[in-house]
Amino acid sequence: MVTVYTTPTCPHCRSVKHYLKERRIPFTEVDVTKSEAGLKALQRKSGQTGVPVVDVNGTVVIGFNRPRLDRALGVPS
Repeated sequence: MVTVYTTPTCPHCRSVKHYLKERRIPFTEVDVTKSEAGLKALQRKSGQTGVPVVDVNGTVVIGFNRPRLDRALGVPS
């Protein structure tokens, strides 16, 4: 399961979502500006409030870090 924590104005969030869509990787988006529970989950998982944060089956990737996302997702770089 992949969860992407985002905000509407974050350009790196758009890049992460585009990256996942290109690879046909299903994900759930949590807009932390609209979900207090989502923001709390983001803080609990990453220790911060910045976005994007991607949770890949419990592996947390902060920012749009393509090599780390590839490793977490098990896809070739």
